[in-house]
Amino acid sequence: MAKALGEDPHGRDDESLEVVVGRLLAARGLTLSVAESCTGGLLSHRITNVPGSSVYFERGVVVYSNRAKEELLGVPRALLVAHGAVSDPVAEAMARGICERTGTPLGLAITGIAGPDGGTPAKPVGTVYIALATPDGTRSQRFSFAGGRDAVKWQATQIALDLLRRYLLHHGGRE
Repeated sequence: MAKALGEDPHGRDDESLEVVVGRLLAARGLTLSVAESCTGGLLSHRITNVPGSSVYFERGVVVYSNRAKEELLGVPRALLVAHGAVSDPVAEAMARGICERTGTPLGLAITGIAGPDGGTPAKPVGTVYIALATPDGTRSQRFSFAGGRDAVKWQATQIALDLLRRYLLHHGGRE
């Protein structure tokens, strides 16, 4: 059955995604930093809830405002003005910025609209951009999550961890 499912299942029994990601990071000797906006620290919380996470987790920053994104991550103001805080270019700049400032090879960034307010027709509530910066480059994806604020935040962190898991499975060999 596991072979038929491929890499979609992330763990066995009650293993959480953050446990699996932590094991992969530790096995590869890699470190991670995160930059969060709409998730407000939930991603960092989930990662650091795993015993021993200090081996692979350098730090996380909550950059809720545009000013914080500029000051703490070096996101250019022009990028924020041109594309808005909730965009591919800003998510990518956040991921690169956290790597540059912390010296980690891997950076995850999340920016979006958790709701219940703040959405627009072009970017409705539930719109989230997640970026992963690696030595191979930086890539961002747009997601549309359903549900209330807590559901959007949880789904965003779940997808961010899974994107990192999939990267680790394909870069550095399988565990």
